[in-house]
Amino acid sequence: MKHDLTLDPAQALAIEPVREYDIRGGAGITLRAHEWGRPDGPAILFVHGWSQCEMCWEAQVRGSLAERFRMVTFDNRGHGMSDKPLDGGSYADERLWADDLAAVIEETRLDRPVLVAWSYGGFIVGDYLSAYGDADIGGIDLVGGAVLLRPPSFDHIGPGFLDNAMGASAPDLRTNIASIQRFLRSCTAKPLTDELWSAALCWNMAVPAAIRGALIAREIDDTDVYSRLSVPVLLTHGREDIIILPSMSEHLLRHCSTAVGSWYDGVGHMPFIENTERFNLELAAFVDRANQ
Repeated sequence: MKHDLTLDPAQALAIEPVREYDIRGGAGITLRAHEWGRPDGPAILFVHGWSQCEMCWEAQVRGSLAERFRMVTFDNRGHGMSDKPLDGGSYADERLWADDLAAVIEETRLDRPVLVAWSYGGFIVGDYLSAYGDADIGGIDLVGGAVLLRPPSFDHIGPGFLDNAMGASAPDLRTNIASIQRFLRSCTAKPLTDELWSAALCWNMAVPAAIRGALIAREIDDTDVYSRLSVPVLLTHGREDIIILPSMSEHLLRHCSTAVGSWYDGVGHMPFIENTERFNLELAAFVDRANQ
């Protein structure tokens, strides 16, 4: 039996982007971005995860949040409609990731946005914080967010990722497809709708396998970066997440004094899709608190 884990299509079609951007990011690559919602509303910047794209935030930008907030989504380097250099160095240098995020904030003129970072997006926000600090942001919502990537132990990273990441990065299309299919099934506690499953498979496969591999070749520990934050942090995490384990957020709660946890029972790695109504309400309340 399929479970409806996406927003009403009629509602989605009623809301369109306010503006499209081609942004010059780190080392001059082009990042594709879209603006949504109220031009005069409090700002939210969404940062997607490994092998995904900005389309994963449709239930946020095309939903009720558009009535109150100014929202920007973008494709990370190597993903979606952004440039996809194939050299590993374009993904190994943390300063390039930091400069990408800084460029999006600057060129869209976001005023102290709340950063909503899903999964690998936690690393990208960590890169930004290392280089630029938190003076220009209002807060951070880490959604199944990752702050540690430490091979070979890969602590706090679950089998839904570890069992599929190498195959998804292999130079063989059949292996890539099978691995991404298994990875996507592992992302939610209940199956996605057929329409959303098909779209997610397409946007995952738009990322070259070599780029997926380059992203996970990094070794990262952003614990100290997050421990120095002065802005509020919301840790949104599904209790059934087997991609980034709940213990990742528990680790961050022990080290980040400004962080609070929001735990979703019966939800996996996609709380923004699996429980959209609660997620959007909590995000709106968090943005309001960050702007007080």
